[in-house]
Amino acid sequence: MNILILGSGGREHTFAWKLAQSSKCENLFVAPGNSGTAEIATNIPIGVTDFKAIKEVVLSNQISMVVVGPEDPLVQGIHDFFLNDTALKNVIVIGPQKAAATLEGSKEFAKEFLFRHNIPTAAYKSFNTGNVEEGYKFLETLKPPYVLKADGLAAGKGVLILNDLNEAKAELKSMLVEAKFGSASTKVVIEEFLDGIELSCFVLTDGENYKILPTAKDYKRIGEGDTGLNTGGMGAVSPVPFATPEFLSKIEERIVKPTINGFKKDNLPYVGFVFIGLIKVGEDPMVIEYNVRMGDPETEVVLPRLKNDLVDVFTAMGDKTLDKIDIQVDSRAATTIMLVSGGYPEAYEKEKVITGINTVTDSIVFHAGAQLKENQIITSGGRVMAITSYGDTHKEAIKKSYQSISKLNFDKMNYRTDIGFDL
Repeated sequence: MNILILGSGGREHTFAWKLAQSSKCENLFVAPGNSGTAEIATNIPIGVTDFKAIKEVVLSNQISMVVVGPEDPLVQGIHDFFLNDTALKNVIVIGPQKAAATLEGSKEFAKEFLFRHNIPTAAYKSFNTGNVEEGYKFLETLKPPYVLKADGLAAGKGVLILNDLNEAKAELKSMLVEAKFGSASTKVVIEEFLDGIELSCFVLTDGENYKILPTAKDYKRIGEGDTGLNTGGMGAVSPVPFATPEFLSKIEERIVKPTINGFKKDNLPYVGFVFIGLIKVGEDPMVIEYNVRMGDPETEVVLPRLKNDLVDVFTAMGDKTLDKIDIQVDSRAATTIMLVSGGYPEAYEKEKVITGINTVTDSIVFHAGAQLKENQIITSGGRVMAITSYGDTHKEAIKKSYQSISKLNFDKMNYRTDIGFDL
C-alpha cells in the first residue's frame, strides 16, 4: 500500500516513523514533510490545503491511504473533496469530513454539541462585534480568572486566561473589534474557568466503533512551573499517573460514549482521531475542547506506546471494522521534551544549524520545525525537535530525554527542564 501523510511537524514525523515499520506500507510520502520524514519517506513540497496538487500526487503515485496530520485541511473539507471526486473516492482518508471537523473549527459549535449531548463542560456564552458591551457585562458576572477563546482556528494561540477584569475586557475588545486573531476572532467564546489538572484523551473511530488510545498530558507554557506564554506544547508524558482505572471509566462513560453517539445523532461523518482536551475537577472529568486530529507533542508519546501495526488500524477504520482491532499498548512510560527556537513563541530566528542528532542512542529524535539544506539540518520553525524516551517510570524516561538533549545543539536552543514536575 502507498500512503501519503499531510503535514510537516513532529506529529507527522511520528506517523511516518510508525507507518514505515509496517510490512504493508510499500511507499511512504509526506507533504510537505521535514528533515526527519526525508530520512524514511519521500517529501513532496506542496501545501496541506492545496487539494488540486494533493489529488495529482495521489493519482500519480497510486496512493490508497491519506493520513491528515493538521486541522486546516480537515476544517476546509479535504475528506469531502476526496469523496466527491470519482478518481479519489476509494482512497481511505484518516480524518473527519468537514461537518464534523467544525468541532475544532468553531469553539461555539463544539460547546453547542457538548451541551446538546449532556457532556460535562464549562458554562459559556459567545459574542461578536455587535454585542461587545454584553460581553463586558457577562465578564462582570464571572469570578476570575477569565477565559476568552477565539471561535476559529488560531494555530493554538487563540485562548487567553486572564486574572484582571479590565484586562479581560480590553482583550475582548482587541479580539473582536481590532481582530487580534484575524478572522478567527470575529466571534469569541467566554467561559467559566475550571480549576484542575489537564490531560488529553485520544479516541479512534470509524464512525460506528471506537477505540481509546493511551492518555497523555502535555505542557503548554513556555516557562518553568507552567508560567509564561502558551505554546504549541513544550513536552508530554504518557500514561497520565493520576488517570486511575476508575477515572478512565468515568471518561469513557460520561464523555467518549456520548461523543461518538452524538456524531451519529447529529449525522457528523467521522473517520479519524478525536482528541478530547480534558480537565480533572475534583474526581470528575470535564471537556475543555475537541480537536479533530492527533495532538502535538502528544503524538510523540502516544504512538511510540502503540504496539499495533498502524496500517492495520487505519485500514480497519476505513473499512468500518475497528471493532475487530485489539489495541495493544506498551506498558512502559514514554516522555518527550520539545526543543524550541530562542524567543519562541514570540519572534525567533530560523536557519540555525542543528548538531549532534546522530549521537543520540537512548531516545527517538522526532523532527518538527527542521529542514535539510545543503547537507545540514537547520531550524525552520519555533518548535524544532521532540526528544522521546521510554522508561519503566516517568522519571526514568524523562531523565533519558534530558541526557539525550545534552548531546544536541543549535544557536539559542531552548527547552523546559521541568517536564513532568507536577506528577
